[in-house]
Amino acid sequence: MELDLSQAKEFYSQMLLIRRFEEKCVELYSNQQIRGFLHLYIGEEAIAVGVMNALDKDDAVLATYREHGHALSRGVSAKSIMAEMFGKMEGCSRGRGGSMHLFDAKTKFYGGSAIVGGALPLAVGMAMADKMMKRNRVTVCIFGDGAVAEGEFHESLNLASLWNLPILFVCENNSYAMGTALRLTQSETNIYKKAQSYKIHSKQIDGMNVIDVVKASIRAVEDIRENSAPMFLECLTYRFRAHSMFDAELYRQKEEVQQWKKKDPLVLFENKLKEMNLWSKINVEEMENEIKTTIDEAIEFAENGTLEPIEDLEKFVYSEVQNG
Repeated sequence: MELDLSQAKEFYSQMLLIRRFEEKCVELYSNQQIRGFLHLYIGEEAIAVGVMNALDKDDAVLATYREHGHALSRGVSAKSIMAEMFGKMEGCSRGRGGSMHLFDAKTKFYGGSAIVGGALPLAVGMAMADKMMKRNRVTVCIFGDGAVAEGEFHESLNLASLWNLPILFVCENNSYAMGTALRLTQSETNIYKKAQSYKIHSKQIDGMNVIDVVKASIRAVEDIRENSAPMFLECLTYRFRAHSMFDAELYRQKEEVQQWKKKDPLVLFENKLKEMNLWSKINVEEMENEIKTTIDEAIEFAENGTLEPIEDLEKFVYSEVQNG
C-alpha cells in the first residue's frame, strides 16, 4: 500500500474526529447531558480507522461497547450518534441504546453490545448465513482482550475455523480487562497464538500505527474473500482514559499511561507524514475547524431532538400476535 495525500488526509481527519468527539463527550457527560455508561476510545483511534478503511460498504461490522470510534469511521453520522447518547428518538437506536448500543443498518454497523464478547457468536451466525447465501461479504468482529476469557471466544473461533467462515476477528488488546491486567488472567498473553491453536491465520500488529493497521486489514480482508476462511488480528493498543467515566483508575501507574502516550496514534501518524513530506500539505487548522463544526452541529441536533413518549414504553419489547 502506497500512501498518497488523499489517504493521508482521510486517515488523519478520521482519527482527529474521533479524538475531538470523545473529548467533547467527556465535557457533556460531566454536565450530565450524556447519562448512563460512557467508555472512551481515546488512544485507540488507529484501529477503527485502519480496519474500517479496508472494508467494502457491504461488509458487516460488529463491535464492542467502546464503539464510538468504529461507528464514526464506518460512516455513522455524528448527529445520530450524539442524539443516541442524549437519549433522543433521532439517535441511531432511537435513544433506547445509548453509548454502548450504537446500531446503523444503512452502514452495516450492527452494534455495539454491552455484553463482553457478545459479538463473537453473532459474527459466526452472520458469516454462516453469508456463506450459505453465497454472498461475497466479510464480517468484521471487534472485541477487547477481556473477551478472551469468555467461553464464546473459544467456541466462536473453533466454529469459524471448522466451517471456514469469512470473518475477520480483530482483538483490541489494551492490556486491561476493566481493571485487571492481562498478565494476571492469561497464562499466554500473546492472544494471536490462541487463534493459531484453532488453525486460524493470525498476526500481532502495532495498533497505535494506523498504516500498519490498514495494511494488515487490507491483506486480511483480501485473503478472506479469496479463501473464505477466517483471519485474526491482534492489535496492541492502549486506552489513555479510564475504563469508563465511573472508573477511579487505581490499577495502573500514571507513569505507564504517560509512556504509552508517547505512542499517540495522531502523533505517530504526523511524524510519519513529515518523513514522507506530506504533513506540510495538510491544513490542520482547517481540518480542526471542520471537525468542530461537525461536533457542534451534532450537539445542537441532539439537544433539539425529541424524547420518546411514555406511551411507547412497551414498543419493540413485545411482538403483537396477529389472529387469523
